[in-house]
Amino acid sequence: MTGTTVVDTGPLVAFLNRGDAHHAWARAQMERLEPPLITCEAVLAEACHHQRRPPEGVPALLEMVDRGLISVAFRLDEHVRRVRELLRRYADVPMSLADACLVRMSEVAPGALLFTLDGDFRVYRRLGRQTIPLIIP
Repeated sequence: MTGTTVVDTGPLVAFLNRGDAHHAWARAQMERLEPPLITCEAVLAEACHHQRRPPEGVPALLEMVDRGLISVAFRLDEHVRRVRELLRRYADVPMSLADACLVRMSEVAPGALLFTLDGDFRVYRRLGRQTIPLIIP
């Protein structure tokens, strides 16, 4: 599969954790997708939080960044107004900072697919009313 892929926390955690219910699915998707997958620091922070155990989880995630499989391609300070708008609009969902950043990333890379396990992305809209193209089980 070619093109830009924006990656969320869930697939990263599932890919690295053999005990995760979505591990096999995440591995299969990762084999199909062309690196680098792009993401934001908020997603990496969430994934590191979920990968504290086993202890090799965080280093494995950071190795993916070091090897160029994942690229941090978002600066919050450049998009903070739009991210704040999204957080207000979806406060009832509720939307996390990471989710708002990913929606914004999908807005600035309109051909991108969002690789996620989070069904909330079926609710979120980009650029007003546009659905976000997803890779989701």
